[in-house]
Amino acid sequence: MEGQTLIFTFLFISLSLTFIIGRIKRRPNLPPSPSWALPVIGHLRLLKPPLHRVFLSVSESLGDAPIISLRLGNRLVFVVSSHSLAEECFTKNDVVLANRFNSLASKHISYGCTTVVTASYGDHWRNLRRIGAVEIFSAHRLNSFSSIRRDEIHRLIACLSRNSSLEFTKVEMKSMFSNLTFNNIIRMLAGKCYYGDGAEDDPEAKRVRELIAEGMGCFGAGNTADYLPILTWITGSEKRIKKIASRLDEFLQGLVDERREGKEKRQNTMVDHLLCLQETQPEYYTDNIIKGIMLSLILAGTDTSAVTLEWTLSALLNHPQILSKARDEIDNKVGLNRLVEESDLSHLPYLQNIVSESLRLYPASPLLVPHVASEDCKVGGYHMPRGTMLLTNAWAIHRDPKIWDDPTSFKPERFEKEGEAQKLLGFGLGRRACPGSGLAQRLASLTIGSLIQCFEWERIGEEEVDMTEGGGGVIMPKAIPLVAMCKARPVVGKILNESA
Repeated sequence: MEGQTLIFTFLFISLSLTFIIGRIKRRPNLPPSPSWALPVIGHLRLLKPPLHRVFLSVSESLGDAPIISLRLGNRLVFVVSSHSLAEECFTKNDVVLANRFNSLASKHISYGCTTVVTASYGDHWRNLRRIGAVEIFSAHRLNSFSSIRRDEIHRLIACLSRNSSLEFTKVEMKSMFSNLTFNNIIRMLAGKCYYGDGAEDDPEAKRVRELIAEGMGCFGAGNTADYLPILTWITGSEKRIKKIASRLDEFLQGLVDERREGKEKRQNTMVDHLLCLQETQPEYYTDNIIKGIMLSLILAGTDTSAVTLEWTLSALLNHPQILSKARDEIDNKVGLNRLVEESDLSHLPYLQNIVSESLRLYPASPLLVPHVASEDCKVGGYHMPRGTMLLTNAWAIHRDPKIWDDPTSFKPERFEKEGEAQKLLGFGLGRRACPGSGLAQRLASLTIGSLIQCFEWERIGEEEVDMTEGGGGVIMPKAIPLVAMCKARPVVGKILNESA
C-alpha cells in the first residue's frame, strides 16, 4: 500500500512538472508589458487621451522599450515606437500585417468593413486600391481637379481679405480650414459646394459638418467597447454608432442619387466616373461600394488636411523668421503679380520642407490606422500571435532623438539633408499606406504658400500660440483653435481682380 502511494505521488509530480514545463515552453515571447494589468479588462484603463503620449510614457517606464505589449480586454496589442521596427513590420511582415481591425465603427459605418481603409487584405481590397490609383489619385485625375483646389483657395483668400485690407484683423482659422478641405473633397466627389457665399449659415452645411465629426469620432484605437464587448450594452455605444452610420449612409446616398438623376449632364466628378463604371459592371460597382469610396475620401481627407493646415500655420506664427524666409522664397520664385500655383511647388523647396516638418512634429493621425496580424510572425525578435493588433506611434517616432537631431524643435532646414523625408511615417508605410498622400501634400503646400504670399501674419499677443494637442478620436487636433492676426498684402487686390 505504501509502495502504491509512492508510485501515485511520483506519477502526480511527474505529470504536474510535465504540464508546467509544457506551459512554460508554449508561452509566447511577448514584448515587455506593464505589470499592473487587471482581471478581464487588462490595461484598458490606459486608454486616456492623448493615447500617443500615454503609450510613449509606458514605453519609457519599461526602459525605453521600442515595442510594448498590452492586454486591452480580449485583445493583445503591440505598440511600436521605433522607426526600424516600423520598417520591419511593413517590409518583412507587410503582407502578414496588411489586415485591419474590425471595430464597431468599421462594421457599421464602413459598410461591413468593405472600404479601402477597413477591408481585409485580399482581392476586394486590391481592386479598391486599383480603383483609387486609376480613378482618384492618378496624376491625371488629380490634375483634372486642380481648378477646384485653386478656386477654394481663392475663396479662402477673399474671405480673409474682407476686413484686413488696411489693418490687422483677428481671424479664427480652424473653421476656415475645415470649410476649405470639406468643400474640396465634396466638389471632387459630387460637384457640390457646402461653404462659401453665405453657405456658412446654411443649416444643411452645419448638419453635415457635425455628422462628419461624429463619424470620425467613432474610429481610432481608444474606443473601449471594441475590446470588451459587454461595454456595448452598458454604454450603448453600438446603438449610437448604428445611428451615425444610418445618417451618414443617407447623406452619401443623397449625393449618389443627385448625380444619377443628372445623368444627361455628366460632370467631371468622382461619383460620375464611378456611376459610369456601374453601368458596365453593376455586379461590382454597387451603390454601397461607391458610397464606401466616398466615405473613405471624406473621413480621411477633410479633418486630417484641416488640422495639418492649422498646425502648420500655428508653427509659423511661433517662428516668424521661418515665415519670413518662406515669403522671400515665394516672392523671388513666383513674384507679386499672380497667385502661387501647383506648378510652382517643385521650385519652392523651403515651403515643402515647412509642410514636412509640420507633418513630423504634428502628424494628423499620430497612431496611424491599426493593423492586425493574419498569422503568427516575429517583430523585433518577439512572437506576435495571429490576431494581434499593431499600433504604430508615429508621433513618438517623429520625436525620437536617436533618428532626429533636436527632435522637438521646428526646423524645416533638416529636410535639406537627403533621405530625411523618407523617415516620415505620417501617411503610413507598406501596401496599406495612405493612397491620398499626394493630394494631401498638394493641398497643404498650395494653401500655406498662398496664405504666406497674400497676407502678413502675427500672433494675437506676445505669447506664443499654444501647441497643446487635443484628445479623442483618430485625429490629433489642437486643443485650442488657432486665432491669428492677418493683414492683406498688395498682391491680394490684383489676384482677386483677375479672378473676378
